Amino acid sequence: MTEVLLTGAAGRIGSYLRAGLPPLGWQPRCLDLAAPAAPDGLRWTLADIADPASSAALEQACRGVSAVVHLAGIPGEADFDALRRANIDGVHQVFEAARRAGVPRIVYAGSNHAVGFHESGAPLAADLAPRPDSLYGVTKAFGEALGSYYADRYGMDVASVRIGSCFDEPPTVRALATWLSPDDAVRLVDALLRAPSFGHAVLYGISANTRAWWDLGTARALGYAPQDDAEAFAPRLLAEQGPLPPHDPDARYAGGKAAVGIW
Repeated sequence: MTEVLLTGAAGRIGSYLRAGLPPLGWQPRCLDLAAPAAPDGLRWTLADIADPASSAALEQACRGVSAVVHLAGIPGEADFDALRRANIDGVHQVFEAARRAGVPRIVYAGSNHAVGFHESGAPLAADLAPRPDSLYGVTKAFGEALGSYYADRYGMDVASVRIGSCFDEPPTVRALATWLSPDDAVRLVDALLRAPSFGHAVLYGISANTRAWWDLGTARALGYAPQDDAEAFAPRLLAEQGPLPPHDPDARYAGGKAAVGIW
């Protein structure tokens, strides 16, 4: 089994990957502020990615792994000081630890909110310039820029994944376009861990949704073969919530209501 480090391993997406990667030949090492209550037999490092005192622990956790899958951070809008600490300072500290430890590849959990002020409609290309819809989105655009820098300056492979809505099921009508199923999340990360060297790649993290707003060409070129489609949930969601009128921010903007300050 090939070892990979998962930061934010106790979170929702981290939990999907902890369960889904080992059957594909990947051995997760896990890092988070706290481990799950139930023992899982995995190696855990408890550390705050943004605390300078954790620098040595982060580097040690990176030693010997083939890649870092960086999920840790604040997952939505918050006070900027908190966002800066977790999503800017913390991301930089993780990238630096990986570089010092000689890790050749990072999969960075970015967000669709880095491009959330673009209008939805025709599938948006992966090379779309950042247009954040929130301070959270700004921090995710920073992570993409940092990934580009580390790829160019240090020769690392960095995949910046603009994740849509990764839940067990799509929770809203908007998510019929943006859903990333748990199984497809595992397939996507597995593909990015296996892909030949690619430098810095920006791609979208969604399933093969009939109503998708974002183009999956870059992800597919790197080996991603999504198998799920949110359309299976459309009858129930449309019956419960109704269709989105065109003026609704969840229909108009790629980032949905975040573009008008609603989270």
